[in-house]
Amino acid sequence: MAFPSTSEADSTNDLYGPLPAGGAVQGRLRVPGSKSVAQRYLALALLARREILLRGAPAAEDVQRFLSALRSAGWTVEEVGAANETPALRLKPPAGEPSADRIVPVDCGAGGTMYRFLTAVLCAVPGRWRIDGTPRLRERPVGPLVAALRPLGAEIRFSRNEGYAPVEVHGGQLRAGHTVLDAGASSQYLSALLLAATAAPGPVHVEVAALTSEPYVDLTLDAIRLFGGTVVREDAYGVPDVHGRVAFRVEPGLRPPAQVSVEADLSAVAYPAAAAALTDGEVRLDDVERNSRQGDLAFLDLLGRMGAEVTWRSGGPGTSEVIVRGTGELRAVDEDLSATPDQVPTLAALAPFARGTTVIRNVPHLRLKESDRLRAMATELRRTGASVEELEDGLVIEGTWAADHAVVPNDPVICDTWDDHRIAMSMALVGLRRPNVSLRQPMVVAKSYPGFFRDLERLLERSG
Repeated sequence: MAFPSTSEADSTNDLYGPLPAGGAVQGRLRVPGSKSVAQRYLALALLARREILLRGAPAAEDVQRFLSALRSAGWTVEEVGAANETPALRLKPPAGEPSADRIVPVDCGAGGTMYRFLTAVLCAVPGRWRIDGTPRLRERPVGPLVAALRPLGAEIRFSRNEGYAPVEVHGGQLRAGHTVLDAGASSQYLSALLLAATAAPGPVHVEVAALTSEPYVDLTLDAIRLFGGTVVREDAYGVPDVHGRVAFRVEPGLRPPAQVSVEADLSAVAYPAAAAALTDGEVRLDDVERNSRQGDLAFLDLLGRMGAEVTWRSGGPGTSEVIVRGTGELRAVDEDLSATPDQVPTLAALAPFARGTTVIRNVPHLRLKESDRLRAMATELRRTGASVEELEDGLVIEGTWAADHAVVPNDPVICDTWDDHRIAMSMALVGLRRPNVSLRQPMVVAKSYPGFFRDLERLLERSG
C-alpha cells in the first residue's frame, strides 16, 4: 500500500487508509533532527547576528517557516555540502538594519514555539514586525509572555484580541531589569524570555511564578550556553521557594560557535519506538543519545515500564543507538505527563492495547496546543471503539483490547487528525493493530516529521 507523500498534490492527501494492520515493524531508522532544538538555535542566531553553519536542521514545516522569517529579516539562508552529507545551512545576517517605516510580516503557521519565541526575540531586534498564523494559532495565548516583556521596555501591541495573535512588535527596545512571568500554561514563555534576554544591554532577572514542562527550559539553557550565553538559576540550589517560584539571571551577550549540529528529535523517536512495542516488532534508532536533555527521552523509559525491551548501545559520538523490542504484552500505567506533554497522544494510542487501565494526569495545558489534544484523542479513540474517559487534566483509557480473547473491532472508521501532527501520528499507531482505520488529512505530519509515513512503510516492508 502506498503511503501519502508531501510531494503529492493536496487533493490526493485528504484521506489515507485503511492503515496496514496486523504486521510487526522491523528495521533501522534515523529520525529527523529535533525541531525544538533547531528553533532554539535559529532564535539565538537571529539574536547573535553572526554567520553560522547549522547542520542537521529538519525539513519540518515549523523549521522552514522559521527560516522564512530569517529571510524576511534580511538574512541569507544557503544550502551547502554534498548530497550524501548531513544537511547544512549557512546563515548570514543582513548588512544593515530594516527600515523603521516597513512592517515585516512573519507567518508562524500553526507553530506555537516559533510564535512565542519570536514575540520575545524580535523585541531585541531593530525593526517593526507583525507576527501571525493560522486561525488555531490565534486561539493560543501569548499574553503572559507579553506581560513579562513590557516591564523590560518591550513595545508590543495586539491588533485584534488582547493576549492573542496578530502581535505587532516594535523591535530593538528590550532593556535590562527585573520581571515576573507566569509560565504555568506553557514553558515556551520562559524559554522565549530567556532567549530574548541574552540580547538586552544588561542583566535581566526573571522571577517565575509558575512553570510547566520544565525539561524544555533545560533544553533552552543548554542552547544558550552552546551559543556562549550565561544564565544563572538564582533560587537556592535549583529548588523552588515555598511559593513554588524559581528565578533566573541572564547576562547580556552571545559568542556563538562557527557551526552547530541539531540532534535527533526524540519526539519523533517516540513513534517508531511505540510501534515496535505495540506490534511486537523491533526497531533500531540511530544517533539517539542516552544523555540527551530532550524531555521526551523519558518516553523510552515509559515504554520499558509498560513491558517493552529498551536497549542502549554506544560506540562513541555519532554511533549511539536505542533498540526497542515488543515482548508480547503491554501493561497499563498511571502517569503524570506534565513534563512530557507531547507524548500524551502517543501513550493514549497504546493504552487500549495495554493490560489494565491507563491513567494520564496533570496535562490541562494540552487543550491549548495545535488542537485540544485531550478531546481529540478521546474523540478519535472512541471512534475506533476504545473506552475512554476524558478528564479536565487528562485521560482514563481501558485496556479493552489487551484482555485474553479480546475481539478488536474491524469495522471501517475514518479518524480526523484535527489539523494536528501528533494526533495524526498517534492514530496511525492505533491503525497498526485495529484494522480498517483511515486518516483524514494525514499530511499534517509535515509540521514536525514529513517522512513519518515513508519511514513507517519501510519498517512494515522489512517485516514482510
